[in-house]
Amino acid sequence: MQRRTFLRNSGLLLAGTALPWTALAADESELIYLSPLKSNGDLSSCQAEVWYVQDGSNMYVVTASSAWRARAIAQGLSRTQVWVGDVGPWQRSGGSYKNLPAMQANGSRVEDAAEHARLLEKFGAKYASGWDSWGPRFRNGLADGSRVMLRYQPA
Repeated sequence: MQRRTFLRNSGLLLAGTALPWTALAADESELIYLSPLKSNGDLSSCQAEVWYVQDGSNMYVVTASSAWRARAIAQGLSRTQVWVGDVGPWQRSGGSYKNLPAMQANGSRVEDAAEHARLLEKFGAKYASGWDSWGPRFRNGLADGSRVMLRYQPA
């Protein structure tokens, strides 16, 4: 993260302002960290770092259908805490991802195959170095139902 981005994000977070993704420098990060919120508003114990793409004001991820973030949305628990940045795998970060710029979002499934194809092109452009391996997994998983695409809209 560039010094200017860090200073801007730090100032905005201290001000407690609700921020659009772009103010969080979301388009500059390789990862976001997600935690579905329980019905009482507490963070889920299931957290993860994931690849994502931004499209307008929304962020999109592709994940296993069995992942808690996908199951939570299916169960009506659509509120999600999103942290933007990259501190490596969440389990080895010592919780440092929780110090990254963050906001809450509402998650939903994206079912439209044309939308999948359009957004997978964006994933391929963003993650070109790993897309030869992950592109087919995402595409095939969306086709056979073993993966789902999730949309996160700022709350």
